[in-house]
Amino acid sequence: MLLDTGSYGLRLYASVVPSTTLSALTTQTQSSTSDTIAECAIFGSGYTWGTVRSADIKMSSEIAQNVPIHIMTDSTLTESAPSDCQVSTALSTPALLGANGILGVGVRPQDCGSSCVSGSQSAAYYACDSSTCTATTEAVTSQVGNPVQYFTTDNNGVIVEISQVSDTGASTASGTLVFGIDTETNNVLSGTSATVFTTDAYGDVTATFNGTTYTNNAFFDTGSNGLFFADSSISQTSNTWYTPSSTLGLSATVTGSNSSSSSIGFNIANATTLFATGNYAFNDLGAYLSGSFDFGLPFFYGRHVYFGITGTSSAGGGSGPYVSYVSS
Repeated sequence: MLLDTGSYGLRLYASVVPSTTLSALTTQTQSSTSDTIAECAIFGSGYTWGTVRSADIKMSSEIAQNVPIHIMTDSTLTESAPSDCQVSTALSTPALLGANGILGVGVRPQDCGSSCVSGSQSAAYYACDSSTCTATTEAVTSQVGNPVQYFTTDNNGVIVEISQVSDTGASTASGTLVFGIDTETNNVLSGTSATVFTTDAYGDVTATFNGTTYTNNAFFDTGSNGLFFADSSISQTSNTWYTPSSTLGLSATVTGSNSSSSSIGFNIANATTLFATGNYAFNDLGAYLSGSFDFGLPFFYGRHVYFGITGTSSAGGGSGPYVSYVSS
């Protein structure tokens, strides 16, 4: 599974779910027409398409009951994804995604929220009959949502804890996804002196780098395999990976909507050299991206990063949504 703090909800490929289990999961339908409810989900690397079903989700000892989930590439859905959904590559198989599914545990409770309640949205939820799919509204309780909020306890957020790796990378990396914040002895934020960044509804903060300010357009995302930001002074490969002649030490200032601010240092090494090692986990891999600042997976190595869910609170983080971190 791909752990993704930049999205919200459980998404599984139909092909990885046992057929007997899949058939037992109730497919969501539109009450007025009995049309099948389908969903489009767009990511930086492509899009997914499939039905919405309900399932009980168990992770460790925590259980979330009757949660709407996204079943991607569901063969019972014969209609193709609408054109407004088809952005970049169709992530239609586990091989194309590189995982059997996506576990979205960011700060947002649902993947669309009130905007899908008040009106139909492009590239979101659709009602599909035997021939066509039409964008439709979707009640909040029916939307694909962060499964953590459905736990009976430890349901106010998560902590991503990943061990540090060498500057030349590692073949594997290990970490822990901890449920709840300030609810158990192993998920304490209060008293750590960590800076808490209150975010917007999507988990975004403001970052300033090289004199450019990305207002509410910077985010912390385990689903991104590098640090993505704009610096045209750094040499790049044809597919925009940074290739400086020697490792660069850089920093960006991050500010939350609560005005909390901190300077975050990071390194950028030569991507071609890193890839030649045969390793997969890198703490200094970066690529060019204009318009936003993506603190991807390299940021998480050697840190405990807290994500407080909107509408919940913790002793150390206050009211969500927020992101905070401490070095491990």
